[in-house]
Amino acid sequence: MSDSPPSSSPVDADITNVAPFLFVAFLCSLAYSLGLWQHTHSATTSNLGHTIPCTTTTTANTTTTTTSSTNPRHSSAPLDFSSHHSADDDDDTSGTTSLDDTIKVYPPCDVKYSEYTPCEDAKRSLKFNRDRLIYRERHCPAKEELLKCRVPAPYGYKNPFKWPASRDLAWYANVPHKELTVEKAVQNWIRYEPEGDRFRFPGGGTMFPNGADAYIDDIGKLINLKDGSIRTAIDTGCGVASWGAYLLSRNILTVSFAPRDSHEAQVQFALERGVPALIGVLASIRLPYPSMAFDMAHCSRCLIPWGQHGGVYLMEVDRVLRPGGYWILSGPPIRWKKYWKGWQRTKEDLNAEQTSIESVASSLCWNKLVEQGDIAIWQKPINHLHCKANRKITQNPPFCPAQEPDTAWYTRMDSCLTPLPEVSGSQEVAGGKLAKWPQRMNEVAPRISRGTVEGVTAKVFQEDNELWKRRVSYYKTVNNQLGQTGRYRNLLDMNAYLGGFAAALVGDPVWVMNVVPVEAKVNTLGVIYERGLIGTYQNWCEAMSTYPRTYDLIHADSVFTLYKNRCEMEDILLEMDRILRPEGSVIFRDDVDVLVKVKRVIDGMKWDSQIVDHEDGPLKREKLLFAVKVYWTAPASPDQQGSS
Repeated sequence: MSDSPPSSSPVDADITNVAPFLFVAFLCSLAYSLGLWQHTHSATTSNLGHTIPCTTTTTANTTTTTTSSTNPRHSSAPLDFSSHHSADDDDDTSGTTSLDDTIKVYPPCDVKYSEYTPCEDAKRSLKFNRDRLIYRERHCPAKEELLKCRVPAPYGYKNPFKWPASRDLAWYANVPHKELTVEKAVQNWIRYEPEGDRFRFPGGGTMFPNGADAYIDDIGKLINLKDGSIRTAIDTGCGVASWGAYLLSRNILTVSFAPRDSHEAQVQFALERGVPALIGVLASIRLPYPSMAFDMAHCSRCLIPWGQHGGVYLMEVDRVLRPGGYWILSGPPIRWKKYWKGWQRTKEDLNAEQTSIESVASSLCWNKLVEQGDIAIWQKPINHLHCKANRKITQNPPFCPAQEPDTAWYTRMDSCLTPLPEVSGSQEVAGGKLAKWPQRMNEVAPRISRGTVEGVTAKVFQEDNELWKRRVSYYKTVNNQLGQTGRYRNLLDMNAYLGGFAAALVGDPVWVMNVVPVEAKVNTLGVIYERGLIGTYQNWCEAMSTYPRTYDLIHADSVFTLYKNRCEMEDILLEMDRILRPEGSVIFRDDVDVLVKVKRVIDGMKWDSQIVDHEDGPLKREKLLFAVKVYWTAPASPDQQGSS
């Protein structure tokens, strides 16, 4: 044998040349597999798709989500949705972070703005007519007057008591006003308990000092509050909303409203209790609700002059009442023969007032069902067949001319009767009969069945209902606090469409204020009410008629796409910051490019946030942005520093 090495065959040479390529291919496959495993594992453990998270630091009393010292928006920690500033925690962390120089930072507003309501500002209102309380209506700031800062919570702010304890208790630090504890002491509206530095709401009212529960029981002896036929209600001049608060246990959902007036913070107290409420007044423009919305309307010594101005205020109540709906009145002038001295009014004056109310109610074709004790109840007819026949004899008030009865955003009230939809028989309910609660929530709404909601059919309604069940289920996997009883109570849906988001949460101890923007292509708020849910109209280029720190969670579906080129994104987001509670959460749903811009703004507002894949996967352009407003408050005043 030869001692020389054997020569390489062509096959061996090919293997030698290919080997490096095979090794590189193997490494690429391994890297891809590891990346895929890591992505899947992350989605499984943190319930997030593609995220832009932030870091978490822990102090003695609280866990606060903050930014890191290098690049604060590119760590791997999930968002912390939990609340930490509860009954035993007085931490006043400012939430200050260092941000990239290219991000616009929004500073805190002065502490004097801690209860700022831009469209109900006391100083601005003085410029307007006091006749008919027009100066108490919405008067929003001009563009150049808009604040470009973050409204602070008062020093010592704590997370509200969890529902249902919040119905009866609120922290003094959150609403630092004791005026009503003195002014309404005899009427059991509210009491201050110094030992806990908190307020207690005994459930009383001007006309029900024995409590709202007993008062509602008295109403329940006169009309049926238990069979599900009454689901939505409106309380005009609500005080601290005890009537609405105690109706919740009877599955009746009430929109309570009152002006921002001398009864300081009454609506703010209602919201702090976890009860639906808005700032509002009956003056010259329609209430921001559709026609035929409420099963029941209520006034307990609400000081509204029902018989004056041609009865226009009762005509507005008639517009928003459903066919067959009830109007309940207690207080002056009802039972004036007993109370006239205590009310410090003459018999003649009170008798004239009741006569005028009876006359207006009769002209609206209402039927007075009963007057018993301190309560009187009228019922709206189920249709206008007989009413139209009577109009041939008297034209007072006339039927309103052809108009859109659901239009109610800066729409002037008219002294006319809103006609009900046509019927073919005297026993037919105009607009369609509603199912009883809870069946009505998932049944096709009469407005849809009648074909009066453009582009919405029974099939569209049912598909939307199922879609939101799936979406909310996904939300709960990302934000597990959404499924935790008591973490959230007051919710806002900024672009509600058919109310699917709220309907999917109806079994949870929360309530949702469903907003239909006035810029929406289709007015669907009437459908939302026919489902047994509540809501309001709103232009998001303006401030909402509510106090700072109203909502625990805000849902914003395609809001910024809708308002593109209408107003500044930062102004909408600063309004969201105003009405969101410290450590409250927001769920944005929009095009990914829009959400990237939103994220830059809320980074400047020092919120923590993460962009998350669509529930149908990463290939969808629509993404989700989950955000948390970091806890911070105004600094302590010298007096507060001394007391602490």
